[in-house]
Amino acid sequence: MKRQLRRLGVQRPYRMVVGSAAVLVLAAGGTALAAGVDDAPTDQRATAVAETAPRLDDVASRAQARVATPAPASPSATPSTSPSASPTPSPRVTRAKVRATADPDLTRKAAPKPPSSKVLRYDYQAQITYYYCGPAAVRNALSAAGIERGQDALAAQLGTTEMGTNSAEDTTRVLNAVVKGDPYRTRMFAGTPSDAQIERLRADVVAAVTDQRAVVANVAGDATDLDGGWHSFPGGHYVAAVGYRDNGRTVRIADSADPSLPAYWVSVTTLANWIATRGYSA
Repeated sequence: MKRQLRRLGVQRPYRMVVGSAAVLVLAAGGTALAAGVDDAPTDQRATAVAETAPRLDDVASRAQARVATPAPASPSATPSTSPSASPTPSPRVTRAKVRATADPDLTRKAAPKPPSSKVLRYDYQAQITYYYCGPAAVRNALSAAGIERGQDALAAQLGTTEMGTNSAEDTTRVLNAVVKGDPYRTRMFAGTPSDAQIERLRADVVAAVTDQRAVVANVAGDATDLDGGWHSFPGGHYVAAVGYRDNGRTVRIADSADPSLPAYWVSVTTLANWIATRGYSA
């Protein structure tokens, strides 16, 4: 390149750009320039070289600028800063949630319908004293749940005296002290039971017997069973309801008063009116 420029007689100094693509441009351009002006007169050759040199400098400058300027970042590499952007949930998590929602084992199942009739198996025992009807009724009820207790022990827990056992609240307390889970509740009648209270008694008997529990009722006065038998306890008495039929419309009574007639059926309405101003544990 130097020799070519000297041979052309060019006095303007030239520049070599080292370390860039401009070197190649200058070299190629010089060769082409020399080839294109060899046959021209000396003055024309000098003028051509002088006019071409500035353009070569511009090429070199643009090449350096391209090398020095970093390439713009790809739009896809720029993280999103949009406030509305939200991460897409993992498909695996979504499928797991769908499975959990659709899994029948995880959904609450409706309670099975009670049978239309059921009578518990229990160990009957007549009361051992005339005032132990309360302890005897609780004892017979517990035997239906497979729990054995003596009448004397239960009388002590109930606070039974020769005046008898005070109320259904005592039978509920003792039953819950023995039966796991405190399932018993006391329901009292202030007077003649209403239709709603009779229906409540029916539902309570069905629920308790279905749950393998007998109901203990504090009754007073007279009642006639479905076979025509007459039962009179003007001073009060306790019996156990150990079964039902016709969806609870009739109730099986275990009565500790007379071992010759240990059980009988009464309508739920008769039982409710027999309880009257007292109450029951169910």
